[in-house]
Amino acid sequence: MRAAGGQPYASYWHPNTILNWNPATDPDARFNRSRVPLRPRVSDPALKANPNARAGEGKIASLVSFGPTSNNPSQGSLDPNYYAFTHWQYIDTLVFWGGSASEGLILAPNATVIDAAHRNGVKVYGTVFFPPTAYGGQIQWVRDFVRKSGSNYAVADKLVQVAQHYGFDGWFINQETAGGDAALATEIRSLMKYARAKSQVEFMWYDAMTENGSVTWQDALTTANDAFLSDPARVSDSMFLDFGWGAGNLRSSRDLARSLGRDEHELYAGIDTEANGYNTGVSWDAVFPAGQPHVTSLGIYRPEWTWKSSSNPADFRTRDSRYWVGANADPSNTATSSSWKGLAHYIAESTAVTAKPFVTGFNTGHGDFYNVGGARVRTGGWNNLSVQDVPPTYQWVVNSTGNRLTPSIDYGDAYEGGSSLRLTGKLDAANTVRLYQAKLPVTADTKLSVVVKTPAAGPTQLKAAVAFTDAPGTFTTVDLGSTSGTGWERKTLDLSAHAGKTIAQLGLRAEGSAASYDIRVGQLAVYDGAVDAPAAPSGLQVLGATDVSSSRKSLRLAWTAAGSGSGGQVHHYDVYRRNADGSRTYLGATPNDAYFVPQLDRAGAETSTTIEVEAVSTEYGRSAAATATVAWSGEPGRRTARSAVRRPPQGSAPRTRARPRP
Repeated sequence: MRAAGGQPYASYWHPNTILNWNPATDPDARFNRSRVPLRPRVSDPALKANPNARAGEGKIASLVSFGPTSNNPSQGSLDPNYYAFTHWQYIDTLVFWGGSASEGLILAPNATVIDAAHRNGVKVYGTVFFPPTAYGGQIQWVRDFVRKSGSNYAVADKLVQVAQHYGFDGWFINQETAGGDAALATEIRSLMKYARAKSQVEFMWYDAMTENGSVTWQDALTTANDAFLSDPARVSDSMFLDFGWGAGNLRSSRDLARSLGRDEHELYAGIDTEANGYNTGVSWDAVFPAGQPHVTSLGIYRPEWTWKSSSNPADFRTRDSRYWVGANADPSNTATSSSWKGLAHYIAESTAVTAKPFVTGFNTGHGDFYNVGGARVRTGGWNNLSVQDVPPTYQWVVNSTGNRLTPSIDYGDAYEGGSSLRLTGKLDAANTVRLYQAKLPVTADTKLSVVVKTPAAGPTQLKAAVAFTDAPGTFTTVDLGSTSGTGWERKTLDLSAHAGKTIAQLGLRAEGSAASYDIRVGQLAVYDGAVDAPAAPSGLQVLGATDVSSSRKSLRLAWTAAGSGSGGQVHHYDVYRRNADGSRTYLGATPNDAYFVPQLDRAGAETSTTIEVEAVSTEYGRSAAATATVAWSGEPGRRTARSAVRRPPQGSAPRTRARPRP
């Protein structure tokens, strides 16, 4: 029995159980919806950081296990130790990897991952995983998957419904269960064509089952599996090739794809980094030959090794930078004695900074506290990718004729969220820090706003740096002046002199001299006119509460979304509790109209607590709050009976194999 106020999880099913899924009766469904549409993004080859990287050719698909199939919280948790990925500029598709015989074969992504990916222009797929028989796979499950109801594929209809309701983009199909035949393989292809014909839902097919129904990995696109790509119509949108490929396999795969009228970059050559991360041996020249067009795209299995192998969040971030950007933490300089140069060596950055307003607080979606407007509103660890800002496109590119300053994401202070940008080091020459590639039109009322914090009052020695598309490599700078104290201060700059132009890059330039330069940047924003406040949400209600003790509850909240037309569009909703002294404590945030509060603590002997939800606009204006009341009973500190909460089954960790495959 699921508790009325208990933790909601990402959805998972077997083929027969998904037929019974109805979002109207699934109490978790409301919490798994993403409200962030897929943003368009661009990549200007003239602005790529690395001279070896190529734009508009090979792409990257990332297959990530954020947690066991049955234990993916819908909206984050109170643990900063999470795969808070910040290198979206290099990937095109994220597969929410999972599925197991004991838990469920079909796994839908949770809301936070969809929110963060879409904000960066990255598509998200759920997973359909039919495991090998050695890992509990049953061929009957595959037959259940393709069973028809009249002329309709019933499970396919549910796959489409789930993707559309939750707001993600497609499904990764991994059929590794032995015992099939050619007729079953044909039915699977028909199911994908059926679903694609009636929706915008996409499919990526994994190289395992062949056209005769056997499971025999080809490590290539061949005449044994090409019908899963084109049959003769477009069956799947892409194919993930198993890990055993070589240069010959990829060249023949490219040639066969072209003969079928398909782009070779719709083939993803798989690499398995689950065990060894950036110590994995990869035939890089086979897929991304130096100085030549990319042969195929790249599919990465389990890049979250950087997180799972780390000792703490800081170690994770160091490993993740090494994995994606390279050994020098500079995508423009990937020189290393290691064969793993970092993905930035091959793939040119893309940007989703393509529309105003653009606002970033350099919030990575996890941390040890939470600030709003520079004020501490919560202490304690958390993760929530729904509030992750678009990370800098370039991490990090600094141009200087002298010592180079060190940019970093600082988790010791923030203006919004749990982190900020910090520049430190010896300043003895101009330092230009490239941050974002962009495509933002400038009008007569466009503003550039920068929030900074200095250790002492005085000159910031910092300028905003903007480049325009007519000269994308040349920065125009505007001085940010001086600070009056040691708190956060906003500097708002007028860009009207550049009306009619389009911003191509955003950065910062430090000039002057300082033996130990140190400045934090808490927000960078480009917007038009005044900062709009959105309309307030309404109808806040407590859907259910679970008593953990007489002084702690978890809650499920819901409200009516703020209407449009009377203010700015809503970026997210902040959730607070009101304290006796009039202050507020932050409980969490979501772009959705429902939120799970994992921990509400009773203050003293209070008999009720007021909950407040306010809308935050895309320009970070804030609405009035909707309120609701939660009642307490019993004496504080006495433990009460815990309501029944769904727990994942034991032994549900993702499988491990001698030769791991998707």
